[in-house]
Amino acid sequence: MRFTRIVLALGVAAGVAMPMSAMAQQQDFSKVEITTTKLSDTLYLLMGSGGNIGVSAGADGVYLIDDQYAPLSEKIMAAVKAISDKPVRYVINTHWHSDHTGGNENFNRSGAVILAHENVRARMAKGQDIAAFKMTVPPAPAAALPVITYSDKASLYLNGQTAKIFHMAPGHTDGDSIIYWPEANVLHMGDDFVSGMFPFFDLSSGGKFNGIVKAVETALAISNDKTKIIPGHGPLGSKADLQKFHGMLVGVQKKVMAAKAAGTTAEAWGASNPFADLDAEWGQGFIKTEMFTAMAFNAI
Repeated sequence: MRFTRIVLALGVAAGVAMPMSAMAQQQDFSKVEITTTKLSDTLYLLMGSGGNIGVSAGADGVYLIDDQYAPLSEKIMAAVKAISDKPVRYVINTHWHSDHTGGNENFNRSGAVILAHENVRARMAKGQDIAAFKMTVPPAPAAALPVITYSDKASLYLNGQTAKIFHMAPGHTDGDSIIYWPEANVLHMGDDFVSGMFPFFDLSSGGKFNGIVKAVETALAISNDKTKIIPGHGPLGSKADLQKFHGMLVGVQKKVMAAKAAGTTAEAWGASNPFADLDAEWGQGFIKTEMFTAMAFNAI
């Protein structure tokens, strides 16, 4: 059935967002350039291929938020060295997908300690089936696993800043964390916010539509008009961008809930093209509108 085929096709469309070693192997990482944006005296944004990386660099050393794919570790390390000659002491993973954790093993072997929510370690350690893509992700090497985990929240006090780490309700996955530096007014959202794109809900990893909505609402509550917001993918955002993303999500949520309450079938839902009006603005990323329509129906 066409609606089912849309769901299964998501693995191809998701591109850099997919936690899949085979997908990484298909990319030509030799052409990837790591760009650096300074956000404050100690905080930076690195962009390459995969999840956006947050960097804290100062007198106490360096730590990263996520580390993209393993083949990019040398380029990421070079970008970090251009910021600071101090070692990378920690890596905080926002969730388990390999476009955010693929460099864990390399950074661990260079001396970094990996931190993440306990569900991130659990899923990486045992491997993960992603039913929607008929995909099996094998267990990660021991050296890639987080060695410090938390269940609710944690804080890291380095470089004159407090990194407040909050575990979110299951949204993108069940191990999502956001990181907020109140002194610098910078927030890293992981894949609970993707700038100018439809998000991806990994249902096999406990992801839920409502969880992403709650994560965005949490972020909106602690941010202001001057907050710099690092999305999991896409350009640096602001509170206004996050508000716009939230408005889109709530509108989608209402449409899906109304359709289900009316007894609409999955086939009829997909055929109705309910989000045609969102395509130009939100459907040009790695999740296309037709595919997002299928995901939203299953995630709520």
